[in-house]
Amino acid sequence: MASDTGRDDFVIAIRSAFLKKGTRQKFSLFTLLIISILVLSLEYFKTGPVDKFRSITKDIIFKASFFISEPFVYLKKNYYNFKDHLQMYDEYTELKNKEYSIDALINENKFYKSENERLKKLIDEKNIYSKEYLFSKILLDQQSPYLKSVIINKGFNHGIKLGVAVKEKSYFVGKIINVNFLTSRVLLASDLNSKIPVIIEPTGTNAILSGQGHNNFAELEFLPKLKKIKEGNIVYTSGVDGIISEAIPIGKVLKKNENLLVEFFVDFNQLKYVKVNK
Repeated sequence: MASDTGRDDFVIAIRSAFLKKGTRQKFSLFTLLIISILVLSLEYFKTGPVDKFRSITKDIIFKASFFISEPFVYLKKNYYNFKDHLQMYDEYTELKNKEYSIDALINENKFYKSENERLKKLIDEKNIYSKEYLFSKILLDQQSPYLKSVIINKGFNHGIKLGVAVKEKSYFVGKIINVNFLTSRVLLASDLNSKIPVIIEPTGTNAILSGQGHNNFAELEFLPKLKKIKEGNIVYTSGVDGIISEAIPIGKVLKKNENLLVEFFVDFNQLKYVKVNK
């Protein structure tokens, strides 16, 4: 029984050793068959030199089988290690690219912040937030289909002067055109008689904002021939008249039938309180 088991182990070792990839190309089936028959025939000799030869042969076959298979196991192990390394490198590269993208966005954000600060200085936007104003209540609305003006409860006695700007929140409403002792009259930017020097950003184009008697829109006049103005550009007071403060937002550009209009930020139908620059 032990002989049969030993013979089976020996046959398995033979097949394992000689049927490895690459080895099968060196030994023909006929050679393998002859060797197998020769080795198996040795199982019938239990004593003497033949028995020792059989034992030595088995050891050689077993050891050879181990050593032959070991390189393949090593190569297989290192192949998967190399594959894992490549995968880790790809993941590292992807994460590095994401990091570069984040850095690029941060730098781009810094650039836009610095550009915004520079533009604020250019248009002197700090005047928009000036606290040097009088808070006034609208007493009377003297609007007609074309003439737009209001009366406020501040006048000469409060330091109001002709021509100064009037705002609702931070947006331009109009200018003072008449001052009494306790009241003043404000000509709205929508009035037909309103002509306000303005600047259009970001192009820096100077123009005149002309009221059309409409509460929602005014028209841009005296524009240069080569207009680079786009819809959505912001219109500010330019301050070139030396009376109305510069850089007060008025509205945004709107194109309509080849004309450039300005849509007011202020809703003139909802005015209750205004601020008058000192």
